[in-house]
Amino acid sequence: MDYRPRIMVTNDDGIDGPGLRALVQVLVSTGSYEVQVCAPDSEKSATSHSITWRNILITARRVEIEGASAYAVSGTPADCASLGISKALFPAVPDLVISGINKGSNCGYHIVYSGTVAGAREAFIHGVPSISVSYDWIRGKSSDDDFKLGAEACLPIINAILTELKNKTYPQRCFLNVDLPTTIASHKGYRVTKQGKSCINLGWKQVISETQGGKILSTMTMETDTPACAEMDASSAATEEHLLFKKEVLGPQFEEGDMDFRSLRDGYITITPLGALSHPDMDCQAYFKDWSPHAVEWPSSTVI
Repeated sequence: MDYRPRIMVTNDDGIDGPGLRALVQVLVSTGSYEVQVCAPDSEKSATSHSITWRNILITARRVEIEGASAYAVSGTPADCASLGISKALFPAVPDLVISGINKGSNCGYHIVYSGTVAGAREAFIHGVPSISVSYDWIRGKSSDDDFKLGAEACLPIINAILTELKNKTYPQRCFLNVDLPTTIASHKGYRVTKQGKSCINLGWKQVISETQGGKILSTMTMETDTPACAEMDASSAATEEHLLFKKEVLGPQFEEGDMDFRSLRDGYITITPLGALSHPDMDCQAYFKDWSPHAVEWPSSTVI
């Protein structure tokens, strides 16, 4: 039997997330890959690159997903990626790790917060090629069927990576962050982009009841759903000693040009190469090279 590449799938929406299930279904349906799944047992959105540290033990529970070997893990997305490539859970290291498909895009500064991107980054740190995949979900326009279309649109990228890996021509100094447009059924094609500086500005508002808390969805899907204020009781009411605050969306901050989020909103599937670490702008590097020799000479009184 011909060798089938091993693909391990993780995410931050949890093992029951519709994006992960659609991706696994599409991968399995091709018959071309050995598919493994190691994903959080519950939603871990916006956990960034947090790892289990103080609690040494995490649990892995076998889950039935047709055509795949799958486990639900009590840790973070980075934990899942680390465990899945360690050979402690599966008998071999995967050829490729895919983290996603996330419900909500991950562009610009939101890459920092994203558990989806962290799953791919963790694999990359340990030398395993990886990609993160997110879908620009918009309430009222998107449906779970779009995840299947998104997964199918990723197949050319996946196959190209696996071919390059087989030929030993794939670059080892980056991993890829892929974002799928809301209009995935009629996307304009694939575009390589750079990480921009887009973000959703969030603030804090003091509230008097936990029922005013509302919910913010995935990293870039910053929609709020705040129920009406119900009667307060002793356990949910704010007091002078116990203050309650909720996050609120202040507004978007987007940039022009060919950066990731702008290209995504223009209808392209964006492919953004990322490194494990971000690097400062060159002008900052030059500034602090000149600044550092003199910094220790400045008297403290000049600060006031």
